[in-house]
Amino acid sequence: MSALLVTDLHTHSTASDGTDRPAELVAKAAAAGIDVLAITDHDTTGGWAEALEHRPPALTVITGAEFSCVYVDDERRISLHLLGYLFDPDDANLQAERARLRDDRRGRAHLMVDNMVADGLPISWEQVSALAAGGAVGRPHLARALVTAGVVPDIDSAFRDVLSSRGGYYVRKSDTDVFAAIAMLRAAGGLPVFAHPLARRRGPVVSDAVVARMAAAGLVGLEVEHPDQDPADRAQAAGLARDLGLIGTGSSDYHGTNKTTGLAACTTAPAALEALLALPAALRPVGPLDPDGRPR
Repeated sequence: MSALLVTDLHTHSTASDGTDRPAELVAKAAAAGIDVLAITDHDTTGGWAEALEHRPPALTVITGAEFSCVYVDDERRISLHLLGYLFDPDDANLQAERARLRDDRRGRAHLMVDNMVADGLPISWEQVSALAAGGAVGRPHLARALVTAGVVPDIDSAFRDVLSSRGGYYVRKSDTDVFAAIAMLRAAGGLPVFAHPLARRRGPVVSDAVVARMAAAGLVGLEVEHPDQDPADRAQAAGLARDLGLIGTGSSDYHGTNKTTGLAACTTAPAALEALLALPAALRPVGPLDPDGRPR
């Protein structure tokens, strides 16, 4: 692939907890000089149709989703996310699991709002629902409501001071066992990549041994370049990917104004993109790449 190809494989729209509609997301990506963009909303494919309908002619769109997962052993429970690319959206098992996760996210957010309202914080479920605009509800919508109400000055403060997993308002998600998620994605023709595997600022991370088990179960890549991973962690992730024969990807995890990170803050190397698209999958990218994943 061309060395000039700019690829961002992890972005969010209003279909989950981003602030750009899918049409706006693809337009901004093209304007930012991105050649290949993955839309990966949380536990939903709801943004795919709009993104593809409004795709600028020069932009390649890779359809995907970010799945909320968990690893559990005898001692602890660790949350983690899987990026699934190019899977069959009509696969019955994956559809059912996405619906379960979306329903759980909504119920969890509602309970967190109820807890805050009971404590006198001036927000409401109606306000949070309006901010979600019909998409999957997440903590960023609660954070924006708290900022609007003047409870906190900004989104980062909302997460740190009110919505933290260590705080009294936090409600744990009902996530998918990560090995079950890998199996479901592969069965649906998808390509599972471990999102921000060493983002320690988000909480505990799984060991290299667990990542090796994930690779043996069908994981195809690790998100090496990510804004929440410092240089040492990126180096560790890159080495782990090499050792396990996984593809090392990179992306921004863009959420619009819900985060300060811009599009293409981190990107995927052309060789890594070519390796990813060389793998068999249920779908192909939409745009100017040919069926082999090479520029036309």
